[in-house]
Amino acid sequence: MLPIPLQKTFTYAVTEEEANFLQKGMRVAVSFGKTKMYTALVFEIHTTAPTLYEAKEINQILDEKPIVNEQQLKHWSWIAQYYMCSLGDVYRASLPSAFLLESETIVYKNEAFTEETILDDDEFLIFEALQHQSQLTIHQVADILGKKKVMPIVNELIKKSAIYIKEEIYEQYKPKLVKYVRLHTSYNSDASLNTLLEELSRAKKQRDAVLTYFQLSTSKKPIKAKDLEENANVSSAILKSLVDKNIFEFYHIQTDRISFKGDTNDLKKLNEFQEVALKEIKETFKEKDVTLFHGITSSGKTEVYTKLIQEVLDAGKQVLFLLPEIALTTQIITRLQFYFGNQISVFHSKYSMNERVEVWNNVLENKSKAQIILGARSSIFLPFSNLGLIVVDEEHETSYKQFEPSPRYNARDAAIVLSNIHKAKILLGSATPSLESYFNAKQEKYGFVELNRRHGNVQLPKIELIDVKEKHRKKEMKGHFSDRMLKLIQEALDEKEQVILFQNRRGFSPVVECKTCGVSPQCPNCDVSLTYHKFRNELRCHYCNYQRAMPNSCGACGSNTLDTKGFGTEQIELELKELFPDFNIGRMDLDTTRGKFGYQKIIGAFEAREIDILVGTQMLSKGLDFDNVSLVGILNADAMLNFPDFRAHERAYQLMVQVSGRAGRSKKQGNVAIQTYNPYHQILQQVSTTNYTEMYKEQLQERWQYKYPPYYRLIKITLKHKDYNKVDSGINWLFKALHNSFGEHVLGPTAPAVSRIRNQYIKNLVIKIPPKQSLSNTKAQITKIKNTFEAVKDFRPIRFIVDVDAY
Repeated sequence: MLPIPLQKTFTYAVTEEEANFLQKGMRVAVSFGKTKMYTALVFEIHTTAPTLYEAKEINQILDEKPIVNEQQLKHWSWIAQYYMCSLGDVYRASLPSAFLLESETIVYKNEAFTEETILDDDEFLIFEALQHQSQLTIHQVADILGKKKVMPIVNELIKKSAIYIKEEIYEQYKPKLVKYVRLHTSYNSDASLNTLLEELSRAKKQRDAVLTYFQLSTSKKPIKAKDLEENANVSSAILKSLVDKNIFEFYHIQTDRISFKGDTNDLKKLNEFQEVALKEIKETFKEKDVTLFHGITSSGKTEVYTKLIQEVLDAGKQVLFLLPEIALTTQIITRLQFYFGNQISVFHSKYSMNERVEVWNNVLENKSKAQIILGARSSIFLPFSNLGLIVVDEEHETSYKQFEPSPRYNARDAAIVLSNIHKAKILLGSATPSLESYFNAKQEKYGFVELNRRHGNVQLPKIELIDVKEKHRKKEMKGHFSDRMLKLIQEALDEKEQVILFQNRRGFSPVVECKTCGVSPQCPNCDVSLTYHKFRNELRCHYCNYQRAMPNSCGACGSNTLDTKGFGTEQIELELKELFPDFNIGRMDLDTTRGKFGYQKIIGAFEAREIDILVGTQMLSKGLDFDNVSLVGILNADAMLNFPDFRAHERAYQLMVQVSGRAGRSKKQGNVAIQTYNPYHQILQQVSTTNYTEMYKEQLQERWQYKYPPYYRLIKITLKHKDYNKVDSGINWLFKALHNSFGEHVLGPTAPAVSRIRNQYIKNLVIKIPPKQSLSNTKAQITKIKNTFEAVKDFRPIRFIVDVDAY
């Protein structure tokens, strides 16, 4: 199996000894094409030679033992087949990239070559560079010439035999070594130590270092060179001179980059309602493998999870705890660490390459520090060997679905299959379950358990809807805040309580417009207007990251009456600073949480009550637990409702209920204020009564009427290319072909709301699959049409994307 987007596996030749040594799941380096080297994975060992091509030899074996196990390969095959992508894509997505060695082509100078006169300018530049350096990579050659395409020049040089190239493979993972210091063996007796201290009586700093060393050594632990420098207040040069004098010596110990401080406390006692829920979950697990756990916000779902986790750990099995967002992991880690200490490993994309390799190896070897894996969606790919339980927290969350790059899997659905492969149990938890999971539970496909009391019997927050249209008419708005909202904020601050305000747009304002001619600055690569970020005084595209300085005058008519329309988190933050100058305002969105510890800093400051009002995007809505928040404000509910997507209402309901669930979690009842232009909208009414079943029934009715999931399945096909006409003719051809097979169940072709991103034009088709139609036959037919499409010469350069369950 190669990490390239090709459907099939390839056969390579090995010797008999190699065949006896190799096992499924080991990595081997193989050459593919003319010069490329790839890290392939052994998928099968057999004795049938391929008929269509000559089997090449493998280059080298990279592992002593397999790094991928049989269950994983089974799971990968399912993902590739269900989501219609190649095994290579899944393989590439699963392994930390340190395991995937890529070839770096290296260029060497041919010493025998002397006729420099036959080289042209570019060639001579490279040849000259090689006189100063023994070797260059292709990347460096490109830098020297300042060109992208350098292979033709390199090939010319090879023809003229001025240089030769060699493919080399690099191991990328480097274990982290920590430098320790110890006393040289010749100073073991007391007498030698006395002479040592006398010798050093003149060198005060060195003597300090030695004395401090003795103080530290009383603890019998190895002493880090860094600690010694800090405690003795000496520089590294002094330690080095002591090593040169053979008084000290350095040595290294390999350590893991991530280790959690282990303190294991007893689990909290559950209250009666949680006890009942736990008992019911265990009951349903006797018959069903999947159970949906519908617990309202702040009902203490995490405590119920911990009890289940403890039982699975006692049985000696591994647990996978899936979370939708990295922001959430920071809080849950601390909560779970409190109970399980260093049995926890964390796996998500803000971790560095090397840290991920360590977690992978720990899970593979089933070490004690990898019994519980906490992670975002990619952690379903880890090499589990005996999984006992998977918990999917906030299972309705869209972040579980991967959209780019392929495999476009949904982690919740893939986790259900994974638990099936391991004969494990899986628990889906949420306060606002997704319609399809709730539907499956109602059809008795899944077990179902409810918990509708908040922990400590705190009441659900009071929700009030504020009619902004009315407030504008009465001129009771201050910026983007109604008088009622400001009054509630002031009351909460007077009580020394904290406030969360939610606005799902980052930046200062989404549109900048000229008042004279009405033109607004657009992104040159995408089909959207630029968002104004005041902090840097720049315009920025949220799709491709194009940025430029905020202009002083309109680019179209030259007048300097530029006006901003709409509002984002940055503008709210600035308005609040004017309205409440004595309080601390924080902001949490993509711009403030870059970097590995971005989330921790903000969440930590808010928990420590250094921030009084926190403004944020939907990151705030996920199960974060702050005990001092009494008010949650939603500044613009309509933006979420009026969205061209069949799940918009369901999503808006989930988001608003989740956000309001952050209020009043410890003692007293909290408040939620929702500003809207349309307070009579059915979804807002259902949010204000937090009536999930009513919302469910109503939405289900609509889904049945308009033929959408959970009744019908969806497969979405997207074409992308920088030439509009190509995409257009391609999609029309495709529509005809699909229409011949599926008739009226093909919707489209349509252009999405943002129809050009990064200079690529986009067109979509959606295929609906009725309940009785076979899914596998449908996919086979689509694959057939796709292959014909790609055989047409004009269509070959178009990107063809298939997204199964694209919602």
